[in-house]
Amino acid sequence: MPTLPTTVLTPMTPAEFAAYWEVAIPDFAQDKVMAGLWSPAESLELSRTAYAESLPRGLSTPDNFLFTVRDGATSADIGMLWFAAQVRGGQRIAYVYDLAIRPQHQRKGHASRAFAALEGEVRKHGLAGIALNVFGHNTGAQALYRKLGYLPTHINMFKPLADARV
Repeated sequence: MPTLPTTVLTPMTPAEFAAYWEVAIPDFAQDKVMAGLWSPAESLELSRTAYAESLPRGLSTPDNFLFTVRDGATSADIGMLWFAAQVRGGQRIAYVYDLAIRPQHQRKGHASRAFAALEGEVRKHGLAGIALNVFGHNTGAQALYRKLGYLPTHINMFKPLADARV
């Protein structure tokens, strides 16, 4: 009988963090541009600032947990996950800032299994639940989160007007 695939979370090393930082800043900038929140000209600087403010001590930033997502069978680095412990609605919860599965490892169930592993980490830290943000243009992630039982808590909407003058 074949064994089921597994995905595990291991604490991110300083070298893995440096590699993550180099990719995450431009990726976040692009997401903000695609969402219509930042202009392309300002996006990289705003992204750098946001990351520096969120992780001022890097991997040592209190209440922030950064993991390398690994294939359980091979230990191959297949992505990353970052969450922070926060207080929301009077409860300590986990807020997922980022999950990224490398393109060659996508569509193999790793993201779903990473979230299952995340639930174990959240319980270990005594947190009451998991919150996250998903960009409107990321319909694949929205479908995954719905499948995993996440419910919308608020939705921002925008309608561009081509004929509007500023």
